[in-house]
Amino acid sequence: MVSTGMVGRGTALGMVLLSLLAVPAQAASATTAAESASSAAKSATSTARSATSAAEGMPAPDLAGLQQVLRSALAEGAPGAMARIDDNGTVHRAAEGVADRATGRAISTDDRFRAGSVTKSFSTVVLLQLVDEGRLDLDTSVNTYLPGLLPDDQITVRHLLSHRSGLYDYTNDMFEQTVPGFESVRNKVFTLQELLDLSLRKPLTDKPGTTFRYSNTNFVVVGQLIEKLTGHSLGTEYRDRIIAPLKLRDTSYVHPNTAIPGRHTKGYLRPDETGAPLVDSTRQTVSWAQSAGAMISSTRDLDTFFSALLRGRLLPAGLLTQMQQWVPVNSTQGYGLGLRRRDLSCGISVYGHTGTVQGYYTYSFTSKDGQRSITAVANTSNNSNVLGVMARTLEAAFCGKPAAAPTGPTARATTPRGPYAEHHVDRYEDIAPGIARH
Repeated sequence: MVSTGMVGRGTALGMVLLSLLAVPAQAASATTAAESASSAAKSATSTARSATSAAEGMPAPDLAGLQQVLRSALAEGAPGAMARIDDNGTVHRAAEGVADRATGRAISTDDRFRAGSVTKSFSTVVLLQLVDEGRLDLDTSVNTYLPGLLPDDQITVRHLLSHRSGLYDYTNDMFEQTVPGFESVRNKVFTLQELLDLSLRKPLTDKPGTTFRYSNTNFVVVGQLIEKLTGHSLGTEYRDRIIAPLKLRDTSYVHPNTAIPGRHTKGYLRPDETGAPLVDSTRQTVSWAQSAGAMISSTRDLDTFFSALLRGRLLPAGLLTQMQQWVPVNSTQGYGLGLRRRDLSCGISVYGHTGTVQGYYTYSFTSKDGQRSITAVANTSNNSNVLGVMARTLEAAFCGKPAAAPTGPTARATTPRGPYAEHHVDRYEDIAPGIARH
């Protein structure tokens, strides 16, 4: 069973649904300014906390820099962008732009949104808790638990969680054309088996266990394992093992319902055609993703989740260590078991996951000790410039104010470029990862 001192299965908590607040268009900038002022006030009271963070090797967050990153996301085409930092008890909030283009309501860190592939970390925690309970083994063939499901007996549970199974990602075909692909599945309800069958139309991309290749199919199979081994729905397991024990008041798995409950930020999908209007993609089943990307959450709840995870509240130490056995993604990123590592320009590494679902980009990461977390969201997708800009929220949150750039003849050689100097690292999305989005 789950080790003593960790949260695990619990009684489901009722979710309080906040009424959707409509604010006139002219109120958006005022609300944003008020939220920024609130952030500044909180920052002024956090001297002691910041000193503690610095003593632990992290400078104080660069709140002005964070606000500027969000403004840059708007300049690149996002209707709104927001971020919340939880720093060992001190909270900083920042927001720019609108949550609803029709009403002009300002985006707020209190809003709910679709978290996309951050769902993969939730799915991984559930599966690893089942490992802790002795219900499955990471290095056993998936076909042992789901006989005949996969075309190769060598594909293990670990291969799924680390994206090394070789299973083709069906979303590359589903969303090769962004808006038509989305509209074709917006209201459709799939079974997990139907999604897997879409993948199995293609041969394995690699020999199992050899190559990291991000594929949503892996976590479709993870969902099948969870439901087979527990006899419960995915929503029940997320609720009982994570949402209720951590008191995540804004997090839910509502598949196949299409609405986001309560106050939320609307999502806007950018078409492939230059100059075409944004598409309101808020309402959808997200049945095309399910255990790979259908979670709804908030900045507060995702900060709480990743902080709890890295502090050891969800998994025993041994499994948390295995979750952080990294497969290289590129020179500044690694992927463990349903967990990403990003190495920042200041030498700090952070841990969490990114999320892309139609209309939303999410970065949710925490420090090694779980004491400082950030969740940053822009309410658009299919926009690689916004995706790259939002990655810089991590630098502002964990690296603090950048050092003054050197000048003179040695500047080119001595200026650190950092992992976000170019956007090519981030141009591939969690959705349709085999396609470079526009």
